[in-house]
Amino acid sequence: MKLSAELETFQSRLGHHFSDPELLIRATTHSSISSASRPDNQRLEFLGDRVLGLTMSEALFQADKAAAEGQLAPRFNALVRKETCADVARQIDLGAVLKLGRSEMLSGGRRKEALLADAMEAVIAAVYLDAGFEAARDVVLNLWGKRIESVDDDARDPKSALQEWAQARKQAPPKYETVARTGPDHAPVFTIRVTLDSGENEQAKAPSKRAAEQSAAKALLMKLEAGNG
Repeated sequence: MKLSAELETFQSRLGHHFSDPELLIRATTHSSISSASRPDNQRLEFLGDRVLGLTMSEALFQADKAAAEGQLAPRFNALVRKETCADVARQIDLGAVLKLGRSEMLSGGRRKEALLADAMEAVIAAVYLDAGFEAARDVVLNLWGKRIESVDDDARDPKSALQEWAQARKQAPPKYETVARTGPDHAPVFTIRVTLDSGENEQAKAPSKRAAEQSAAKALLMKLEAGNG
């Protein structure tokens, strides 16, 4: 089976050229367009999640031999969570080569965080089945890159950390409000502001409310920490 021109180009962005092109085709086929003759990527997603998990577990285990399990676990979670997988998918423009049903495409499927994250895991599984664990590990480590080195900065959940900061100072929980919603229905952009009792606030934009809240919380934490530093 021959790859389309778009998937041929995508292989270079991914960093792996497939011996079995059908694996890449399947990995980029969403359930909204699947059929008996065109299987979707859901089973690959299941496998890719495990390949990603083992790769990150090994990388973290080797990178910091003195770290306790309690230190490794939040780092691991930060590297394999859906937001990170979707961010990597956007980095290589995976959304552009996904095969989607018409309704999914019209509703902005190519930009949906969960859909991108699942497809990224499916692509990892496709590499694993095509060339083995070492090849899949190399692709993952290359794509995740500096995220692994800076994982301590991302290991804390920003919203939880900001709430803990407020509680420690006997303040009420941070308040989140939607400042604006722009863009078409299939590709909205939310602007969220987070505010503390003491008046400090920050805002951020993202394709989902959850992501915008996390970004706003992270920005406010950085501001608070800089002020205390």
